[in-house]
Amino acid sequence: MCVSAQYEGLRRDGLRFEHFAMRWLKPLFSAGETLIDRILCVVGAVLFSQGPEFMQQYLQRLGGHLAEARRQYAQFEEIAGRAGRTVRELAAQYIANTDPSVVGMGRLIGETETRINTLSAAEAALRDASVWERPFVFLRQLDWEIARGTSGVYKPAVPTTLEGLLYALAGVIMVLVLYHGVLAPLARRICRSSRSRPGAKLA
Repeated sequence: MCVSAQYEGLRRDGLRFEHFAMRWLKPLFSAGETLIDRILCVVGAVLFSQGPEFMQQYLQRLGGHLAEARRQYAQFEEIAGRAGRTVRELAAQYIANTDPSVVGMGRLIGETETRINTLSAAEAALRDASVWERPFVFLRQLDWEIARGTSGVYKPAVPTTLEGLLYALAGVIMVLVLYHGVLAPLARRICRSSRSRPGAKLA
């Protein structure tokens, strides 16, 4: 009986302490949530605001690759013209040759023409896309080699255009939705699950 009374007293003391702790810690938790929100807003705005600048630098680099491919193809046209053939006829002649190095040259001509068509289409699509279409067009037309080259020399810039500000706002919204809609509820669910385990409670 005495042990039971002591246990009941300890339980009541524990509940009172828990109520007291939650009463004073709740404002701290609320302040922490506010701080996290502010940090996430800054991170989302900074990251997304760099999107237009990165795509612009990517577009410039893409234009450089396209100009180089066209210059190379012009050399093939000059060679074919001196032989009285079109570029495709010259490529077919090279591919039909028994010398592997000449065959390789014929394939290079075909690959250069294909690359010109691909890069031209990507450049036109990016330039003609609207502000909201551009990220999706960018991902659809992405050339990983050019993207890696762009990231290697990329210099962040402060957004001063309406497009940059719109992307920053979109970043804030998306990060907050991800945090409050997915991460925070998931973390709370995991905490509740860990507290509800038998081993998590004291006997």
